[in-house]
Amino acid sequence: MLPPLDQSRNLDMTLQPDYRIPELPLAGIDFQTPELLRTLVAAHRYLAELKGCAASIPNQAILINTLALQEAKASSEVESYVTTQDELFQADLHIAEWISPSAKEVSRYREALMHGYERMRQQQGIIGNGTLISMFQLLKNSSEAFRTSGGTVLKNDRTGATVFVPPQDGASVQAHMQALEKFINDDGVSQLDPIIKMALIHHQFESIHPFSDGNGRIGRILCVLYLVQAGLLDSPVLYLSRYINHNKSEYYRLLQAVRDASPSAEPHAEPWQAWVKFMLLGVADTAQRAVGLVGDMRTLMADTKHRMRKELPKLYSQDLLNNLFRHPYTRIEFVQRDLNITRQTAARYLRKLADAGLVREHSQGKHLYFINVPLVSLLSQGETE
Repeated sequence: MLPPLDQSRNLDMTLQPDYRIPELPLAGIDFQTPELLRTLVAAHRYLAELKGCAASIPNQAILINTLALQEAKASSEVESYVTTQDELFQADLHIAEWISPSAKEVSRYREALMHGYERMRQQQGIIGNGTLISMFQLLKNSSEAFRTSGGTVLKNDRTGATVFVPPQDGASVQAHMQALEKFINDDGVSQLDPIIKMALIHHQFESIHPFSDGNGRIGRILCVLYLVQAGLLDSPVLYLSRYINHNKSEYYRLLQAVRDASPSAEPHAEPWQAWVKFMLLGVADTAQRAVGLVGDMRTLMADTKHRMRKELPKLYSQDLLNNLFRHPYTRIEFVQRDLNITRQTAARYLRKLADAGLVREHSQGKHLYFINVPLVSLLSQGETE
């Protein structure tokens, strides 16, 4: 298996890349084969279903927050930043002394994803290089931008052999990223289906490897943001990293197969078609699973709403219900802020919910928090399937 694409090594500066970054949209390669078209139809069908069922959740922040958290966990695991669900939800409480280094890394991924989404919305759907750089800076807590010098190379973890050398000089990185930015944002460059374009964008980004670290994670954020830009989703609720993590060996094999088949030459059709098919299958699989998860969340919200209105009619409000689903682990401060009520009232609400069995109260040291146990169980179940 090839190493994670975030892994960089020092390189003899005289060594040059052995794979020429191709010019998109890969003229001459047929992405309309019957096999690819069948896979593409399925990907579109499940994306459309996900877009529709996601819109049925009354507050989109619920889905964006919880699914972005799951995406952050899975994407970080691809790069071997492993954290438990409990650590992740505790990190979401923003209690500094509880946040492990791995959980902090995962939390920064979600911040980068949300930052990219908000910046794209502010810029009328444009995903510019400035957005990618600012996401990287959030992810890595760094002031760096695109690489300006060589030294980045990918090696096989088992053998130590160099498997891929991305562009080494800053001018080349900048030029390739400017061309990719145009391909992403200018629909006149290509008439390819947007999901196929997403697959090409992801491969191109990973091959340019523009950052000193974090390329895999930024590249996966770019996938879902592009699907939002293309109008196939309304918000970044596609949990694509889970599929990549579960098929990690094949993901890296197909990434490299494209490069191995076309060193310093015209791109070969078969490896590109295999890569695109893998990504289309990933979109279809991920969207189908997300539809099930969103449906289960919607059912759980409805059940919780019914219980609150029946057992605690004076307490029920849509804002309180939204808080319990936006924050699987919630705090008095979160309820106080979201409902614009006093701390005393927020504490009383949560204790009444705990007495009714709708949340579970936990204390750790001086800190008190409340767990939406059914929601946590639902999200955790998705991890083990």
